[in-house]
Amino acid sequence: MDTKTITERLRERHNINVLNDMQQLMASTDADRVILLAPTGSGKTAAFALRLLRTLGPSDGKKVQAVVMAPSRELVIQIADVLRPVAAGLKTVAFYGGHNMADEVKSLSPLPDIIVATPGRLLDHLQRRNLDLAACDALVLDEYDKSLELGFYDEMKRIVGKMRKLKLIILTSATKLAEMPDFLNMGRNPEVIDFTRQGAKSRLQTVMVPSPAKDKLSTLDELLRSLPDGKAVVFVNHRESAERVFNHLKEEGFPAGLYHGGLEQRERKLAVDLLNNGTTPILVSTDLGARGLDIDSVNYVIHYHLPLSPESWTHRNGRTARQGAEGTAYLIVNEEESIPEYVNWDREYHPRSISDNGIRSEVATLYINAGKKERISKGDVAGYVMQRGGLTKEEVGKIIVDDHSSIVAVPRAKAGKVLELLAPHKLKNTRVRVSLLK
Repeated sequence: MDTKTITERLRERHNINVLNDMQQLMASTDADRVILLAPTGSGKTAAFALRLLRTLGPSDGKKVQAVVMAPSRELVIQIADVLRPVAAGLKTVAFYGGHNMADEVKSLSPLPDIIVATPGRLLDHLQRRNLDLAACDALVLDEYDKSLELGFYDEMKRIVGKMRKLKLIILTSATKLAEMPDFLNMGRNPEVIDFTRQGAKSRLQTVMVPSPAKDKLSTLDELLRSLPDGKAVVFVNHRESAERVFNHLKEEGFPAGLYHGGLEQRERKLAVDLLNNGTTPILVSTDLGARGLDIDSVNYVIHYHLPLSPESWTHRNGRTARQGAEGTAYLIVNEEESIPEYVNWDREYHPRSISDNGIRSEVATLYINAGKKERISKGDVAGYVMQRGGLTKEEVGKIIVDDHSSIVAVPRAKAGKVLELLAPHKLKNTRVRVSLLK
């Protein structure tokens, strides 16, 4: 695939009208060993797509042409969503734990051109002899340092050992140049494209919020009530703390969601979807949500607990001030806490008032128990809620269609009436259940 075609599809499918400096470098390099270092939110996936897709030929159904490995299910889904519409004519599939194995096996016929996967799930398919990667041309290890930190060394080594004809290898990291995995042949002089010192930091303001009490819940309440309308991610250090903070915010009437590793994959995905579509514009999260998630336009990062490492500080803050936007990171600090040297702030803030335009939700989400596998598309859902539910085009919010379900954002004030109107009607000749997500 040529650069012009890739660039046009990035513009048409992802509204990337002008390539940033990093993307331009990846579009022009012909190096076959590339290390890309760039912060979260800088357009890294589009950047490596510009190099990767130029290596691939037309689809012939005889081999997997490229493998992209990433350390989390969320990141796999995000990458696949970027690549799939750009790699038109090439079949792209996503494999990850929690996904239906039978559906994944079916997706291997005809053979896909691009597989995006977590290391564990991809190795599972190889061990079951569901596919062969011996003729694969290209490999991308996205956030390779994170994969190593999470203990995926053995899985990646075993997978790469089966890929004997690699022409292109791309490694990416959001923070630093980590030690190269010894199972990779990166050559003597791989091209290093380093943008870690650029991007979000210059657009990010960090603010310290003193908490008079050791228990910071009341200070968090005051801060959230003082902020103008927008999206906020509240970071804590433990799952139990996430549950406690989330339950408190719900009791106080805040439109909040919850995200941590103890939840099932579908629950975590739904939490991100409801943040993105405005139903729950406040997300309480552990550091699992600090990288690899496709979260739109976060205005505020709130460190309820101080980050435990420089990497955590960097990745949490990377959730805001993305792709040219401005953002603010608030640190709630009690006087008894010891502040790490890697944590800094530009100013202090003492919230004392309630915003007259505070964080609120005017959106509700409808759940439909049919999706891609039932041949339902976004257009089908949009037409359904407009023609049968009485909404205008402007009132229909973000639509997400998964394998066996769909969600659509609608005005909260009209959600009950829309449900009532939809109840007697089929969606694309299919009897469906439509419900309001609480």
